[in-house]
Amino acid sequence: MQRSSGILLPITSIPSPYGIGTFGRKAYEFIDFLHDAGQTWWQLLPLGPTGYGDSPYATFSTYAGNPYFIDLEMLAEDGLVEKEELDRINWGTNPSYVDYGKIYEGRYPVLRKAFEKGWERDLPEIADFGEENYSWLRDYALYMALKDHFEGKPWYEWPEEIRHAHRGDGDPDVLDRYSDMLRGDVNFYIYIQYLFYTQWNELREYAAEQGISFIGDVPIYVPLDSADVWADPELFQLDEDLVPTAVAGVPPDYFSEDGQLWGNPLYDWDKMKQTGYEWWLRRLEAAGNLFDVIRIDHFRGLASYWAVPYGEKTARNGKWIPGPREDFIDAIEGSGLEIEFIAEDLGILTEDVTELMEYAGYPGMKILEFSFDSRQPNNYRPYKYEHNCVCYAGTHDNTPVRQWYSELNDDARAFANRYMALTEEEGITEGVLRTGMASVADLFVAQMQDWLDLGGEARMNAPGVLGAGNWEWRLTDGMITEELAEHILECTVRYERQRVDEV
Repeated sequence: MQRSSGILLPITSIPSPYGIGTFGRKAYEFIDFLHDAGQTWWQLLPLGPTGYGDSPYATFSTYAGNPYFIDLEMLAEDGLVEKEELDRINWGTNPSYVDYGKIYEGRYPVLRKAFEKGWERDLPEIADFGEENYSWLRDYALYMALKDHFEGKPWYEWPEEIRHAHRGDGDPDVLDRYSDMLRGDVNFYIYIQYLFYTQWNELREYAAEQGISFIGDVPIYVPLDSADVWADPELFQLDEDLVPTAVAGVPPDYFSEDGQLWGNPLYDWDKMKQTGYEWWLRRLEAAGNLFDVIRIDHFRGLASYWAVPYGEKTARNGKWIPGPREDFIDAIEGSGLEIEFIAEDLGILTEDVTELMEYAGYPGMKILEFSFDSRQPNNYRPYKYEHNCVCYAGTHDNTPVRQWYSELNDDARAFANRYMALTEEEGITEGVLRTGMASVADLFVAQMQDWLDLGGEARMNAPGVLGAGNWEWRLTDGMITEELAEHILECTVRYERQRVDEV
């Protein structure tokens, strides 16, 4: 990876008149902004369809796209919906935040009407799309149709015949029977994916023309209530009744005396190995078709993972289990996939994780907000960086720099001031961004909130805290200006991170 920089901004945070960011005009304008600012990368969060809690890290499918990101104005221009009808819908009252309840209520009826108008018209293109995505599309569309049919219940609460249909001893005729019965709904969910990928591919093509590439996330785990687990239950640690035997989390640490209980089903890595990790390779290939670089979330889980017995109320009583380690990296390297990776290697790294990082050779992550906290290992301090890493001021899980600085204790604040030569005259956030830009890390990424010098009100996610306004923050019109682009460009050029075509 060449010396460069980028900005982290979720699609949800893009301005739009319909309550949430989309692949529409404002996304194209943000690409223009990145171009004018000399940036190389736009980093996104996962793009999948979200469920309860609206987290992009808990999606119904590792392959499918979020219907919320389909731009409605583009559908109107294509004759699939009426613009006047869109304007009559209540998408939420505060343009600075997503009202997911309003989005859910308003979005699907509109998409249903688009489906009714467009399905027959677009059948040839849909057929091609279905053929290209046959490995996941039918299972996902049927899974979503079944969720609607069973009033939103998770698959593990469906009748046994359809719950077990994908097991080795299940009855595949059941899948055909339900597919026929729910054909209209299945086709609807196929059409949504066709629209999503059509708009995304057009946006990505435009970005490439402007010299902008995408960094995307692949969460290491998938939710229990997902098409992925329902369609391949034997690749997960489930018992005969398809109940997890153990679930994912992380152990107690400085920040949580009970650890974090995520609840995701764990992989049966022995089964995965027997198949040559085919499920994972398909997943990575699909992500590689979406993004230019993939960040593997919780990379340490490939070295060893924290397994918590199912039914535990906290993560305290888990234990470390060896992961697939070098064998998994070898499978990726031998697959022929031409994908660049970033490894999310945050936290306290044990020897097995360090060894796997060295074996893989993937760039790891360095967070400036962790550099001056005595509770964190000091390898986040810039003087210890090597070129092969990605420096972040903070990630989507961190509060914006201005809020972070205000919450430091006196000793940490004084140390940060001395180390980064921070002054009120320059601006605290500006000084932190300067430090990251000036570092030897091949790539520097900042949240859009930090270039705007926003505070805690603009935090994207507070991990482990439900109902905290997570995933809601949005840009509003007027925040992105030519002056800001010029300022970022000046910083980017000063530290020789501008795009290759700008050099």
